[in-house]
Amino acid sequence: MTIEQHIEELRREMSEAVDASERRQIEAELECAQAELAIIVAEQDGELDAETPF
Repeated sequence: MTIEQHIEELRREMSEAVDASERRQIEAELECAQAELAIIVAEQDGELDAETPF
């Protein structure tokens, strides 16, 4: 599963979630997945150095 597919799955799950705590949990997972995707895109575009600073 790609990160994009994972994000779409989380969006579907969040829209179907009835319980507020479940929705918050899914929302947190979605935010993490979106941040991960942003990092991947930045690395591919050369905007972010993938090497550690140490």
